[in-house]
Amino acid sequence: MKRKSSTSKPGSAYAAAGVDIDAKMSGIAAIKKMVKTTATPGVLNDIGQFGGFFASPGKDRVLVASTDGVGTKLKIAVMTGRHDTVGQDIVNHCVNDILVQGAVPLFFMDYVGLSRFDGAIFQQVVSGLCKACRENGCALLGGETAELPGLYPAGEYDLVGTIVGVVDRKAIVNGSTVRPGDVLIGLPSSGLHTNGYSLARRAIFDQAGLTVDDELPGTGRRVGDVLLAVHRSYLKPVVALMKRVKVRAMAHITGGGFPDNVPRVLPAGVTAVFDRTAWKVPPLFDFIRQAGNVERDEMYRVFNMGLGLVVMVRAADAGLALQVLRQAGTRPVVVGRIEKGAERVRLIN
Repeated sequence: MKRKSSTSKPGSAYAAAGVDIDAKMSGIAAIKKMVKTTATPGVLNDIGQFGGFFASPGKDRVLVASTDGVGTKLKIAVMTGRHDTVGQDIVNHCVNDILVQGAVPLFFMDYVGLSRFDGAIFQQVVSGLCKACRENGCALLGGETAELPGLYPAGEYDLVGTIVGVVDRKAIVNGSTVRPGDVLIGLPSSGLHTNGYSLARRAIFDQAGLTVDDELPGTGRRVGDVLLAVHRSYLKPVVALMKRVKVRAMAHITGGGFPDNVPRVLPAGVTAVFDRTAWKVPPLFDFIRQAGNVERDEMYRVFNMGLGLVVMVRAADAGLALQVLRQAGTRPVVVGRIEKGAERVRLIN
């Protein structure tokens, strides 16, 4: 894990300028045991070197990589003083991004940028990274912590991650075989996941006047808890599914919602038709729409609306797919179908 090292003595000019290297290095030393708990057989070195080593996955196996960030969900972590979930968010988000192409994770690397290093917050963030890495069977291989006063606002930080996974070349899922008649199966989200928080914060805090400690109407839970719900990983149910059913395509419903994410996996000449009456939209989304005076169609472009992943299978395989997914601990629902047409996505009802 590449974490810049040096020395900063009491009264040092660098510390006076806002960067305390000793504090950062002490924090990094404190997380080494946590990071070791994520090690998998492919890891070839400990953190602390200039690069992380991981064994090559072998012949006819393709590496798949993705990078993303937590975004303004981090503001909720700062508002609540709770930082142990955002690390899970970014790992799970990235896992899903490569999963939709049939890949399983090998290792993860993080970037934490902040104005001033806070050891307690840093350890909470890393504890979340480690927890999600263990749950997804991938190693936290390395990362970077950048203390940048003047660039980041005081008391806030940024969290970004890169994941590398692997898939057999013959098992790549790319949507090329999707055809009219295929069934769309939706898997429930845990909430907003990591998208749409700028709009959600405006609606909930600025327009509705709620605080993180207030109860969010319709949920029976505090606003802070609802908004910090961890981005769900779909790795285990989807891996179980791929062992039993030929999956034609998958879409991770992130920023851009249904209209922008689903077309990324569709071949030309087909339309994904979603029946909005097929699943119950969680109260959180209804509250945001009403409090923020947001048009219904825009809601489906900004948010996941209760579905974090969409799986496409042949109609003949739909029954078995639903059975396998239920047995794997999720609650799948048929939410639409593939039709012939020029529209990429159509939302009906």
